[in-house]
Amino acid sequence: MTGTRWLDADEQDTWRAFLWTSRLLNEALDRQLQRDSGMPHTYYMILAMLSEAPGRALTMTDLAAIVHSSPSRLSHAVNRLEESGWVRRVKHETDRRTTTAELTDEGFAVLAEAAPGHVAEVRRHLFAPMSREQMLCFRETLHTLLESLDPDHEAPCATPSP
Repeated sequence: MTGTRWLDADEQDTWRAFLWTSRLLNEALDRQLQRDSGMPHTYYMILAMLSEAPGRALTMTDLAAIVHSSPSRLSHAVNRLEESGWVRRVKHETDRRTTTAELTDEGFAVLAEAAPGHVAEVRRHLFAPMSREQMLCFRETLHTLLESLDPDHEAPCATPSP
């Protein structure tokens, strides 16, 4: 194909390092949470985002946007979390068409129990191999990429750090 601006060797190496690092990190985090807490990383992120929301509740639409999930995939996950007693869905007080997901006290306790192991795994795989200076440069790079990918700042960390 003419006109294609192919990746040079450095770009190709960077792309593949990013691709495999992202995939392997997500797999490691998922394995740890499954092993230690019996939940996939996706469920942990839903619980964590609800725990940080005012009143530990978000509309399903807002939650889907925050965790970058389709409404149907999120609904399936929330069904499972409801079955476990960790989340409950309630109709919005003023708009009966809107459903809110609320983190239950049991769900908050499960999250609090899972969090130390998750944080240790993140620290082990992401932060321990880097110096503080490397981490700060990496953060700046990630925020640059996030700004390009999420210009509306829908991701929970989309506001660049000072």
